[in-house]
Amino acid sequence: MARRSKKFDYGKGKYYFDILNGQSAITISRLNREEAVYAFQNYLKIGKNANWLGLWDGKKFQDTDPLKIS
Repeated sequence: MARRSKKFDYGKGKYYFDILNGQSAITISRLNREEAVYAFQNYLKIGKNANWLGLWDGKKFQDTDPLKIS
């Protein structure tokens, strides 16, 4: 079964990560990097399969490493 397309547009200047849950993926966004990394690490800590996407600049994802200290 193919993954269904997302039903929203990414917001410019937001950080995104996916939580993979079986055959579906939940995309979560945060406005600042500290909150995004904190939430992402907490999902990993409780054993969820998470995928960091990074900062959306309107065309592609930037800042794709959640462990990088800025």
